[in-house]
Amino acid sequence: MSRCPFFRFLPALGPLLCAAMLLGGCSVQVNAFRDYDTPLAEHVLSGRAREKILVLPVRGFIDLEPDQGLAARRPSVVQDVAAMLRKAGDDPDVRALLIQVDSPGGTVVASDILYAEIMRLRAARALPAVTLMMTVAASGGYQAALAGDRIVAHASTVTGSIGTVFLRPDVSGLMGKIGVGAEVTRSGRHKDIGSPLRGSTPEERAIVQAMIDDMNGRFLALVAQRRGLDREALDDVADARVFTAAQAQALGLVDTVGSAHDALAQARALAGLAEDARVVVYRRRAMRDDTLYNPPLAAADAAPGLDLGLSHLLGVPRAGFYALWAPEYGAAPR
Repeated sequence: MSRCPFFRFLPALGPLLCAAMLLGGCSVQVNAFRDYDTPLAEHVLSGRAREKILVLPVRGFIDLEPDQGLAARRPSVVQDVAAMLRKAGDDPDVRALLIQVDSPGGTVVASDILYAEIMRLRAARALPAVTLMMTVAASGGYQAALAGDRIVAHASTVTGSIGTVFLRPDVSGLMGKIGVGAEVTRSGRHKDIGSPLRGSTPEERAIVQAMIDDMNGRFLALVAQRRGLDREALDDVADARVFTAAQAQALGLVDTVGSAHDALAQARALAGLAEDARVVVYRRRAMRDDTLYNPPLAAADAAPGLDLGLSHLLGVPRAGFYALWAPEYGAAPR
């Protein structure tokens, strides 16, 4: 069915279908997705030995909320990773982790939880870990990468963006143009801080900035601790810019510029495993000719073009604090 030419047009038709369904009061249910309550199962990518290296994918926006579209239901990255960690914790043959990061980051809390969950399993089982950076491993994605003893980045990886940002939609200008207002009754003058219905005051911006500085201070302290950076090196990354793999290596953010094969070799060496140690992944269904480059879990199950989540179609972020590299949401420099 996936070979039908119709599916090539679904991504473009998604917004139109969404609008038609909303305006027409359509209640049609599309049953195009698998039941994500299906238990995780182990799939072997290579090797025959008893000992295993688990590939732990951290891909996409790091959040606690499942991705709920009009026709899709996908677990969040944190839900997926936590489930995989629990399964790995019950398997004594899992001797090392390969943390595969391809993420621009996400919310501050979700990024903190994801890092803590990986480190908790590592401490409980004394598991060595190597991080493999893919296309992007920025901000909260870089925080996940810090869970590895060593970090390997592909030559064209973009990483860094070690910082925190507060994002909020601002519709006050639009409301003024169309003659719509909002009346707010509040218990204190800062109760509606961050409201999208009005602009921020200088005092409110100072309050939010202090919160960002506090959260980001924890992030920078973690980078310094895990990567052994001194104050001068930390200052070089504190402006939250992004880096190429070679630049990140020169700054001490990355250990090696290499490939998946290099990362696996380092994981085997750290764990003292033989060359034929099994490399495994956890999936809810088998994939033909499986490799570690295949999409994890639910991302592989969705029919193309049918994820009609409004937030993704409109590109509107929820208000909140993010460890995220998202230039499209950035404000103009002041």
